Amino acid sequence: MLRQHEIQIRVRYSETDAMGFLHHSHYASYFEQRLTELFREQGGDYREMEQQELFFVVAKLHCTFKLPACYDDVLTLKTTLSRIGPAKLEHDYELFREEALLAAAHSVLACVNREGTVQRILEILSRVI
Repeated sequence: MLRQHEIQIRVRYSETDAMGFLHHSHYASYFEQRLTELFREQGGDYREMEQQELFFVVAKLHCTFKLPACYDDVLTLKTTLSRIGPAKLEHDYELFREEALLAAAHSVLACVNREGTVQRILEILSRVI
C-alpha cells in the first residue's frame, strides 16, 4: 500500500484573502484533494465505496500554520499515511513552497456507513483497493 506521495498545487487568486494570502479554509480542501488522489493511486475507488454506502468522514483535523502562501505560489503537498487502525486512517501533511514549510497537519478519518455506524477499514479496503 502506497504510504507517501506528493503533488504540486498552484494557489489560485480566488483562494486568497484581502491580504493576498491563501485563506486558511483552503488548506483542508488541499488535504482532501491529496487524500482522494492517494486513494486512487493505490487502486481505490471512492465512488465505488459510496455506492456501497461507505464513507470516510473527518474525525479530527489539526493544522499548524507557519508561513503564508500567496497567489500564484507553486506549493508541494506531501502526504503520509501514518497509521491504519481497525476503523480509521491517519495522515500527516506538510505543505511547502520550495524548501520553506508553510503548514503541517494531521487528520483522522473514520469509515462509517450511511447511518454513521463505524465500519472496519481492512474489510472495506480489501473490496475497493
